[in-house]
This record gives sequence, structure tokens and C-alpha cells, in this order.
Amino acid sequence: MKAGLIAQQFDVDGRLVTVETAGNGNVNDTYLVILRTTFDEQRFILQRLNRRVFPEPEHIMHNMCAVTDHVHRRLEAEAHMADRIWQLPRVISAKDGADFVVDGDGECWRAISLIASAHSYDKVQSIEHAHEAGFVLGQFQRLISDLPPDRLRVTVPNFHMTPSYLDKLDRALETPEGRERLSSAAAAESCYRFIQDRREWCSVLETAKANRELDLRPVHGDPKIANIMIDDATGKGTCIVDLDTVMPGLIHYDFGDCMRSCCNPAGEEAVDLSHVYFDTDLCASIVKGYMVFARSFLTEADKHYLYDGIRLIAFELGLRFFADYVAGDVYFKVRHDCQNLNRARVQFKLTESIETREAQIRKILETA
Repeated sequence: MKAGLIAQQFDVDGRLVTVETAGNGNVNDTYLVILRTTFDEQRFILQRLNRRVFPEPEHIMHNMCAVTDHVHRRLEAEAHMADRIWQLPRVISAKDGADFVVDGDGECWRAISLIASAHSYDKVQSIEHAHEAGFVLGQFQRLISDLPPDRLRVTVPNFHMTPSYLDKLDRALETPEGRERLSSAAAAESCYRFIQDRREWCSVLETAKANRELDLRPVHGDPKIANIMIDDATGKGTCIVDLDTVMPGLIHYDFGDCMRSCCNPAGEEAVDLSHVYFDTDLCASIVKGYMVFARSFLTEADKHYLYDGIRLIAFELGLRFFADYVAGDVYFKVRHDCQNLNRARVQFKLTESIETREAQIRKILETA
């Protein structure tokens, strides 16, 4: 198995015991590696980066090293004041000292430390879990808020710039294959109408950035609930993982993505759309946890656009799923032909639910 051979090229003591497929991410291939010596066992995460999504993996590793080094220094300095042991994975060097390994096929592999005795969940388990998700995100954003954004590279051009995904959809629909996929299902045509009705609105955050109301900061880029690690012993959040999309951006996309993934109890793969809605109780719990740390770095303009971030990110993800469906499923992993179409329908149903609860959500944000 190639992964086993690659795993042994990283600077970790022990003989290889096993390499097991791990996680259910939509982009990279992830493995759990176990090595043993005569007196202990070492475990780490091995990943093959998807070059179709990340054509310049060295940029990802540059950002990951910059952010983890910065955060680890801050966590060590603040450890005596913390109510828990905060963590963040570290990059494990290859035996030749590099941050990653390139195999004979040109594929890029990296190794990162395993956050032990902690787990993540695909769905929010409770009000308390939601609070911890907000708490962890607020802490992470605070820790990187003093990292100059120009020290980070752009790993995915136009990532979380919603109008750019409209362009991708438009280009896909210029092809015969794209037009055929659009016309092949009534659900696809319905999604397209939903998008068209919001085409002008979806540049709201980019317009605010262009008008200098909002500033670029380091962001996580994908703070969904599945990337929030919860300590098995204490039930408290301990870290956020999956740093591939850490880069300069608007924190509103991070905030909105956390809300989107946490406040839909049905999850991203729901089949029955009647179960998809935005849970304002979970929203209030997340906001309460988030604001513990976020108050220290949010400006008044930042606060003004938080609702737009929640609404927009659900719409954007639906747009991304739909554009990928029309293009022939070239970005997100799928197990069946209409999976991205169904994912898009879930996010658009969630967007509708957010829109109908705008007054409630704004009140939660204003009183937090």
C-alpha cells in the first residue's frame, strides 16, 4: 500500500503496524498511521493533498507552519491563565527535513500530529456542544488575530468570495454537458432559480470589503462542526483542525460557516428536506460561546455584517455544490451522481430558513 510506504518517510520513531483510512472529508485522502517500538506506540495523521483542489501544496504547508507556530507560542504563554489545555496539531517533518513528501506520481503527502483523547462530530450533539463550538472558534480567531495576513499565502484563489462561484456556475452552463445536467432534473432547475433570485445580493460582503468597511484577517476557512475537537474526558472544546484553507479572508465567512454547520440538525447529507432548518437555540448558544473571545477583536462594522455572514455562507455552499454538480462533480467527492445536487438543495433550504428567522438571529447577535 502506497500510504504505508509514504508513512515511513516521516520522522516518527517505531516500526509500522498499520495504516487505516480515517475521516470522511470531501477533498483529501486521510489515514491514521500506527507505529510501535518495544516500549511505546506512536499515532499520527497522514494525508494525501488533492492537487486538483490545492495545485500548490507548498502554500498550504507554509500557512500551516506559520499558523501553528504562532498559535503554539501564544498558547504556551497563556497556559497558566487557561481553564483547559488548548491544542492545535503540529506539522511532522519528513526524515529529510521537508514539511511534506512528494511521491513518484507527483502526489503531495503530509503528516500531522494526532489530537489524542478527543473526537469531532458531524452534527451538534447538544446545546453545550454548540456553545463549545462557538468558544473554540472565537478562541482560534483571537489567537491568530495578531498574525499579519500578509504572512499567509492564498491556498485557494477566490475561496469564500461568493461572486466567484457564480462565475464558475456560469462557465459550466456554457458547456453542452452543463446545460444537459441542468435540464436533466426539475430539482436542478429549481436550484438555479433560487440562485438567480439572489444573484445581486450575494456580493454583500465583498462590497463591504471593497468599501473598506471590513478588513482581511487570517481565517480558518472551514470551521464546520466536524473540525471542532471535543475532549473525551472533560466534554470541553480543545482545538480546531483541518487548516488547509487558513489564509487571508473575512472572519464573517468563518462565523457563518460555523453557524451553518452547527445549526442545521439534519446535517449536510439530509435526504428529507423537511428536517432541514436553522435552529435559533443552537445559534444563541454558539454566539454566547463565540463572543467570550470575539469581543476583543470585533469592530462595530464586523458586528453589523455577522447576520449576512450566516445567510451568505449557507447560500455559498449550496452554490458551490450546485456548480460542481453542473460541472460534472470535479471538486467534491461523491458516491452517486446526484449527491452534489442534493447537497445544494439542503443548503438552499437552510438559507430559506435563515431568511425567515432574520429578526430572531439579529436580536441574538445584538444582545450577545
